[in-house]
Amino acid sequence: MSDAQPDVRAVFERGTHPFMGLELLVAPGALIPRAETELLGGEAVRLLQALGHAASVIDVCCGSGNLGCAAAVRVPSATVYSTDLTPSCAELARKNVAHLGLTGRVHVFQGDLFEALKPSLPAGGVDMIICNPPYISTGKLESDRAALLEHEPREAFEGGPYGLAIHQRVIKEALALLKPGGHLLFEFGLGQERQMKALFDRSRAYQGIRFITNATGIARVVVAVKP
Repeated sequence: MSDAQPDVRAVFERGTHPFMGLELLVAPGALIPRAETELLGGEAVRLLQALGHAASVIDVCCGSGNLGCAAAVRVPSATVYSTDLTPSCAELARKNVAHLGLTGRVHVFQGDLFEALKPSLPAGGVDMIICNPPYISTGKLESDRAALLEHEPREAFEGGPYGLAIHQRVIKEALALLKPGGHLLFEFGLGQERQMKALFDRSRAYQGIRFITNATGIARVVVAVKP
């Protein structure tokens, strides 16, 4: 989600869209993967490759499954658990898992954040949580960003009054699932770096907080570690 938007109608007509070297299936009802999200995916892959052991990964707010599938392709030893609130996203993510031959390594669940995963994952057993949540404020979606809702679902964009409602929840709820030393990675919107830092500072639950900037020097990804 950025100022540079794809030609949504043309992408849906084509039925596929590239992401991190993969050709993903797309459909109305799920966000089309954006090029800027490759910054988040690339950092996740780099950290997973550095682990040196088989990793367990959660891709929460998975949308089409792009991040989880990319991680599984680039890191064959990883097992990924992808989850999304909306049935249409979970359905499309499952189609992408099958399309890319990742059945058995990427498992897709439908539910509110981590709820559907809890019966399948032990507490404190996850190496990484990746999240590209909705991060546009409700006010902006009703004004200057309203055009985003012409072809893609509101759930993919709306992040509450300040655009950070899901980030705040995930920061709190991820702690029960991450291993000590496990990583939490977020994408966030333009100009939200200061608010993201404040959320982590208030939580007092993470260390090693750092920001990843894009090619123009703008922070778009945050990485934090569970002590």
